[in-house]
Amino acid sequence: QVQLVESGGGLVQPGGSLRLSCALPEFTDSYMMGWFRQAPGKEREVVSVISNYDASTYYSDSVKGRFTISRDAAKNVLYLQMINLKPEDTAVYYCVYDQGITPINFKEWIWALTTSPKYGRWGQGTQVTVSS
Repeated sequence: QVQLVESGGGLVQPGGSLRLSCALPEFTDSYMMGWFRQAPGKEREVVSVISNYDASTYYSDSVKGRFTISRDAAKNVLYLQMINLKPEDTAVYYCVYDQGITPINFKEWIWALTTSPKYGRWGQGTQVTVSS
């Protein structure tokens, strides 16, 4: 089974920065890809999404203005640049791309991946801890 491999997580102080990377397969045949996170005792939630067609992006309200998603197609890597990190950003971060769905917008993609994770190819996750 194709695997995605995240890296770049770690322990950082509030206000600090991290850049997460996700090594992708050479060919994904997906509409979008993005990052979710799951904090202890909480449900997995979307963080950011990028379209494979026009590179348009979506950010959750909690990270807007602090996180930036990008993709290097030549290197097959998905990134999440995080600045001004807060303790509430502490979570396991997962990269994902869709398989077997045809979303027409970010809202549909997020709904599909949240309610039916089977429609995504997920990485194993990388821990981000924000603490002083």
